[in-house]
Amino acid sequence: MRKVLTKKYFLNSGEEMAKSLLGKFLVRKIGEKEIALQINEVELYEGLEDLASHGRKRTPRSEVMYGEGGHIYAYLTYGMHEMLNIVVDEKDHPAAVLIRGAGNIVGPGRLTKYLQINRDLNTLPLSKKYGLWIEDRGIVIDEKKIIATPRIGIDYSGPIWSKKKLRFLLK
Repeated sequence: MRKVLTKKYFLNSGEEMAKSLLGKFLVRKIGEKEIALQINEVELYEGLEDLASHGRKRTPRSEVMYGEGGHIYAYLTYGMHEMLNIVVDEKDHPAAVLIRGAGNIVGPGRLTKYLQINRDLNTLPLSKKYGLWIEDRGIVIDEKKIIATPRIGIDYSGPIWSKKKLRFLLK
């Protein structure tokens, strides 16, 4: 079973949405080649209070996070790594899930490099039309197999936000 997830799927709230992406397949079409990798690590960035989230301030870069779920938020970090985020939740509630790992690829920069994902996809909807989408292939993840830890590399966000367990990965 291969079901392409539609925009409606991504209109759910943050933590629930982040966990639900675990076990789904990130699919990238490059030319005639289709690459599908099972998502196994994500981080949630949500709301105006989250000091690690780009969405805490409405700027031209973060504007996509204020749109409806189901869109791509791709940006460059440290001047070298492209990051892939999936916008989730309703319009005007800034929330995105960073895809940190999928298949055997660990690390969001390695993942985007392997899948040739860059800022050209920023703000586009997830869809076959644009060559990047997410599929449900019928794999059910038991909640007991999900580990929650603090997010990585956000010490600048202070003692509260840097310790919140908003990184989710499969055991």
